[in-house]
Amino acid sequence: MEKIFFFLYSFLLSFIYLLSLPFLLLFSFKSKYKHSIPSRFFLWKNRPLKPHGIWFHSCSFGEAKAIAPLVEALPKESLRMSTTTNTGFEAISDYTNESRYLPFESLLFGWIKPQKVLVVMEAEFWYLLFALAKKRGAKTLLINARMSDRSYPKYQKMAFLYRHIFKHIDEVYAQTELDKERLAFLGATNIIVTGNIKLSNLPKPTKILKKPQGLIVCGASTHEKEEEVILEAFLALKKERKDAKLIMVPRHPQRFVKVAKLIEKFSAQHHFSFHQYSNDSSLEDDIVLVDALGELVNIYTITDIVILGGAFEPIGGHNAGEASQFGCKIISGKHYFNQKDLFNAIEGIAIVESFNLAKRLSQYGLLKPTKIKKRTNLEPILKSIRRSL
Repeated sequence: MEKIFFFLYSFLLSFIYLLSLPFLLLFSFKSKYKHSIPSRFFLWKNRPLKPHGIWFHSCSFGEAKAIAPLVEALPKESLRMSTTTNTGFEAISDYTNESRYLPFESLLFGWIKPQKVLVVMEAEFWYLLFALAKKRGAKTLLINARMSDRSYPKYQKMAFLYRHIFKHIDEVYAQTELDKERLAFLGATNIIVTGNIKLSNLPKPTKILKKPQGLIVCGASTHEKEEEVILEAFLALKKERKDAKLIMVPRHPQRFVKVAKLIEKFSAQHHFSFHQYSNDSSLEDDIVLVDALGELVNIYTITDIVILGGAFEPIGGHNAGEASQFGCKIISGKHYFNQKDLFNAIEGIAIVESFNLAKRLSQYGLLKPTKIKKRTNLEPILKSIRRSL
């Protein structure tokens, strides 16, 4: 049965790939995809990873950064990295030159070389990735695995697919007991609850910033439509705190230009001073747009209140641990379904509806400094990896 599924899945995916080629060629000319699409779908400058290493696969910038404590505890010469996003690629490139975009599944047959271990982060459920890696000798691990309330019903509907995927995963390290139960229903075995590794070794500041005078508010990791909500809330705050300053840090670099135009128009309308961080690294204006990657943790060190993006729209939220390690007061939207376990491990986060953000921010004196209640032990994962070296 497994052989039949393997053949049918591979055939169907190859058929879809061929049908998609004209569209992929078209999208590859867009600046957002000019590196990822040629690498992933045409193997342009994307040679296979060296064999017999420890292969980590992660998706986003945050996931790629979260594996840092694991990576640092392992021999650098053994490291192999892959990702599917531009920001993820920037992060994994810091670990090793053996960093690649993961090719589309149909192209993995000739691309994957034998590795000692494959370690996949969170919810990157690529059937052929696990199946081919295991067939070629790798021990396969799924780490920081989760099943949110929002996504679990979708996984249940496709349970037959995930049961085939989990047949090729040797060990699963889940975030919570509830995640363990849900993963087991989908066919996972050898499940160990280790907590959220994003709290195991949070990123540290890379520079010391001078804190400006006044109340510093950071709109962190924001997405489409969230900047407008934060700007309106900041406008209400300014009426009470003339010295308040807003530092806006969009999640995705491809939106920097669009957000800059939005803030510039807003600032002119309300007579606020504004500049972009890439032009001036000072933080003295009413509003500053941080249009650079890797600066958010530095910004947190001088921030009083963090408005954490990714949850005022149904996106799933972002890592609140990075700001809470500095005791920042944090306001989040209600759509933090991908970060539920992480939020439960932090006390003091204020959850509000978008329409109520301005009122809650104006009541900043009632907000509590956040505090991390529990950390994660990575030793079970490291021991498993080391046994295969």
